Amino acid sequence: MPLIRHAAYFRLKHPAGSPAEAAFLDAIGRLQSIPGVEKFEVARQVSAKSEFAFGVAMEFADQAAYDGYNVHPDHVRFVKDRWVPEVAAFAEIDTVAL
Repeated sequence: MPLIRHAAYFRLKHPAGSPAEAAFLDAIGRLQSIPGVEKFEVARQVSAKSEFAFGVAMEFADQAAYDGYNVHPDHVRFVKDRWVPEVAAFAEIDTVAL
């Protein structure tokens, strides 16, 4: 299977520029240390056409690497402890090249 690009675009419940926002962005950045994660990036969204403020994107060599990321304890804990309570809205997109 070809490389998988996983991306999530999101808006936080925290005020822009707040310490809580910075702490969340720091926490999401630590996901790049999970085995199998490649080309990790957290970015600020700049288009007025989107409701989302940030995006996170990463690549995985194959489905096995992506599956391993999804069940990794650090990812599971991040989703439960940070993502669910702190993210107001999001869209998740996983793609492979045609």
